[in-house]
Amino acid sequence: MAVRFLAYEVADLCLGKPPLRSLSASATVADALAAVKSSDENCISVWSCDHKRNLECVCVGKVCMVDIICYLCREENLGSPALALKSPVSVLLSKVNGLIRHVDPSSSLLEAIDLILQGAQNLVVPIKSNSRRKQLPKASSSPSITPTFHNGQEFCWLTQEDVIRFLLSSIGLFSPIPTLSIDTLGIITHKFMAVGYDSPASSAIPAISLSLLDQTSVAVVDERGVLIGEISPSTLASCDETVAAAIMTLSTGELLAYIDCGGPPEEIIRAVEERLKEKNLEGVLEELVNNSGNSSSSDEELPSPTTPLSRPGWYSRSSSYSSRMVRRAEAIVCHPWSSLVAVMIQAIAHRANYVWVIEDDSTVVGIVTFANMLEVFRENLESMF
Repeated sequence: MAVRFLAYEVADLCLGKPPLRSLSASATVADALAAVKSSDENCISVWSCDHKRNLECVCVGKVCMVDIICYLCREENLGSPALALKSPVSVLLSKVNGLIRHVDPSSSLLEAIDLILQGAQNLVVPIKSNSRRKQLPKASSSPSITPTFHNGQEFCWLTQEDVIRFLLSSIGLFSPIPTLSIDTLGIITHKFMAVGYDSPASSAIPAISLSLLDQTSVAVVDERGVLIGEISPSTLASCDETVAAAIMTLSTGELLAYIDCGGPPEEIIRAVEERLKEKNLEGVLEELVNNSGNSSSSDEELPSPTTPLSRPGWYSRSSSYSSRMVRRAEAIVCHPWSSLVAVMIQAIAHRANYVWVIEDDSTVVGIVTFANMLEVFRENLESMF
């Protein structure tokens, strides 16, 4: 059984994965915003293609709503969001190398795990030819929006969550490790990002950017270190771009109410509007809403952006609620004595890459990530050779 498990290839994890929606590296921030808001997924892949020199297309990065929000939160951009949205999409791409890696479908499961442990967030994998797809889709009318096909192929990508789900399906092979506590296994990371409940939400912007890079979250704590909630990229990904104005004007506690499931309360919206006026930025919300959907798109590759709600803060995805869970600002927690398999199931059930670790008094002691879990499984897989 173990030998068979080790024989699994990356292609085995790609079964049923949808093809990537793609954006050209020549696109603008507004194009990226329209693409993200019309997508079923959190992120849009960005591709660089040089057809004139017959060079192969390469996925150079990914863009999600949190990238756009953090970019708009810069003081110079919040003052002129319409101009910021005209910037090239390259301003949103991470400068960290190795986050996106192209992988051959025949690569082994072990090779995929090693790449993730080396820092890769997404593994770009060619989808094997499908008899139902014999013709390439027509190119978009916009030069910024590229077809799903690149180099004559469709691609999908694998994430940490995909690998953890796959390992969970064969969890019995790793017995008794999955039953051990996360404390016993030593996989609790005690260094984590946190912000005070009464602190300005804007003070959390650097931590939010880092949490996106680390695929974690920002803990919101009181003066005693008790976990009150979190500002997670997953929750922000379900907000619209106007949340940038909220981040720049609200306290962290108020921001939690603003981004929590169901949309911001009317009194919080009024507080944002009043504080924008105090900063002489009263036109920011209207300017964001008016300019965010002006980029062109095609019916083939990117449906029209979802119309923003009458009040800012949230928007509806093109997919059903059940196909893509909306995370609340309430943190997902476990305890040091929680078993590895229990934490795995908990994280997967909430579509999170991590779980906060707290004591009985709710003080935060650390965080457990999918990367921490993969290290344990990788060590155990080594002994299977």
